[in-house]
Amino acid sequence: MTDTRQKRDFLRLTDLDRSELLDLLERAAEWKLLGKNGPRPLERQTVGLVFEKASTRTRVSFEVAAYQLGGNALMLSPRDTQLGRGEPIRDTARVLARYVDCLVVRTFEHTKLEEMARFADVPVVNALTDSSHPCQLLADLLTITERFGADALVKPGLVVAWIGDGNNMANSWLEACVLLGFELRLACPANYDPDPALLARAGSRARVVRTPAEAATGAHVVNTDVWASMGQEAEAEERKRRFAGFIVDEALMAKARPNAIALHCLPAHRGEEITEGVLEGPQSAIFDEAENRLHAQKALLELLLANR
Repeated sequence: MTDTRQKRDFLRLTDLDRSELLDLLERAAEWKLLGKNGPRPLERQTVGLVFEKASTRTRVSFEVAAYQLGGNALMLSPRDTQLGRGEPIRDTARVLARYVDCLVVRTFEHTKLEEMARFADVPVVNALTDSSHPCQLLADLLTITERFGADALVKPGLVVAWIGDGNNMANSWLEACVLLGFELRLACPANYDPDPALLARAGSRARVVRTPAEAATGAHVVNTDVWASMGQEAEAEERKRRFAGFIVDEALMAKARPNAIALHCLPAHRGEEITEGVLEGPQSAIFDEAENRLHAQKALLELLLANR
């Protein structure tokens, strides 16, 4: 029998409203303080990880999060399931929903995630698609509150700079801008802009510029990602040429505020989109950011599952 209780999905950051997002970040900070000694609201619950794309941080953080919350996680890759042999997503979704309590999906096309959510009777979480990476944004926003104060996201004046590809991360930063109202500047080469609909929705709070210096000047947060994401390997050489100069280096960080932090969702290509000196330097919050995936996702799983 399928689960007929009300379910809630997390496919984009804007599936939360502003108040819910801020509450979730506050709860994530509490989970970080509690560590392994907190309550276990997911006792006897199972999280299925349906991963079409390779992963380090996302897989491990979700598996550990489920365990520390009292549940467990199952890794389900295409080579281990019938999805890899062409079984329709809708069939897989309906069957898995009768076994597990939540599906965490990491895939290429966002439409695949949406189909999984449409046919699964349990919460579905976006662990990354080509158009959105909301779980990473939860960790990034938590890191900002740690470095600039719990009210940093609601006080006027926060400036966030994005350097590089207008990819899934840039799109999710736009959604964060819509929810929270900070200033977002995205430095992207021509023809590599983020989703125009999301950019339009952000209005005057977000703008695309063509030089990293214009984006980073006076910013509190300077963040970036690899120039060629998974699935874009054939474009790597062309992207290296087009993205030349779109690097977060010491000179760019010097244009930001003196207390600015550097973020990167990892893995990083040192010497391409970010230098060794910035990644390992005093302004880097990158490894705190990576750790915060765990705490933010504990808060998310608790929100989606604890009251079901």
